[in-house]
Amino acid sequence: MSPLSPRKHRAQGLDFEDYVRIRHDNLMRSARRLVADPLDAQDLLQTALMRTYRRWDRIADKRLADAYLRRVMINTRTQWWRARKLEELPVEQLPDASVEDSTDQHADRALLIDIMRVLAPQQRRVVVLRHWEQMSTDETAAALGMAPGAVKSTLHRALARLRQELQRRDPDSASASATGRGCPPADRRAR
Repeated sequence: MSPLSPRKHRAQGLDFEDYVRIRHDNLMRSARRLVADPLDAQDLLQTALMRTYRRWDRIADKRLADAYLRRVMINTRTQWWRARKLEELPVEQLPDASVEDSTDQHADRALLIDIMRVLAPQQRRVVVLRHWEQMSTDETAAALGMAPGAVKSTLHRALARLRQELQRRDPDSASASATGRGCPPADRRAR
């Protein structure tokens, strides 16, 4: 293999840089399909890009660069998996590992999201900012361009409407709603 002249090397380097700039998002999606964690996907892509850059001049048909790079990602992920596998040590007795059942929590969240659709858009915004985003009354008012008093009254009406809809859809939760456990209570003080 003949040594590359500096000019030719720069041209190939720019060629690779252009390729990465153009294809980065697609390659990141491929990496995300191979590993669950987003940070691991970034590491996987960076490692694959580094390994591909070293062999960039050997890829005769640059149209096949995506396939080459994906193969490098798959091989790299397999190497990582094998290395992690060696870190496991057998033990005589398995530790007690209990998994919390969050089925009810997911069902409650799905019901609440569905019930939120009965609210007017402004009421939805106020409820989301106050209870999901944990903004104070004043912060919510500033974000929505409303007076703090309007935020409080809108929130009060929205929570009352949510309780009504919850009671209509799920009569068993009516007692929980009456005691304040079904929907978040309206916070009367500004944080």
